[in-house]
Amino acid sequence: MVGNFLADMLKGKERDSLPRAISDGVEIHHLIDSYTDSHSLVLETRKILYPYFNKYAAVVQDVYFDHFLAKSWGHYSDEPLFKYAERVYRILGKRVDLFNERAERTYYYMSTQNWLYNYAGIEGLDRALTGLSRRARFQNNMDNSIEPLLKHHDELFDLFSVFFPKLEKEVKKALDTLPPEPKP
Repeated sequence: MVGNFLADMLKGKERDSLPRAISDGVEIHHLIDSYTDSHSLVLETRKILYPYFNKYAAVVQDVYFDHFLAKSWGHYSDEPLFKYAERVYRILGKRVDLFNERAERTYYYMSTQNWLYNYAGIEGLDRALTGLSRRARFQNNMDNSIEPLLKHHDELFDLFSVFFPKLEKEVKKALDTLPPEPKP
């Protein structure tokens, strides 16, 4: 979980010093990105979003999928989303010693604004994409992302619903191939 969170925020040398369980999480995160970025269902989703967001279609697709996952969380987990989010923040909070400045800042906002839970609602989704829009370097239209979501909701949700179980299966397969953690 910690490695998954840190994966996009650490540079090469910072990754080299991570404990193995956390570096395994970084590797799983990269597998998820690679699998997702090349999957035909995701590419179909991005094709729908491209006219609205151009090169930022992949970013919006990722956040929309986070929204769909949060919104349908009970279908994928017996643990309530609110409890899961609390557990994630608690686990991450115990490893802030591994965080660089960017990860610390992200963790602070993520936990205090409860991003994981709030992605389930349109307001949380809008807040997330508006924040991304402000931080993006180029014109992106992400601050106007709710209208395309509502217009294409059923189609996008259906694509997510078919894709996500495939991703889960791929991640499980990868986790099963990891060597066991050495005994202390």
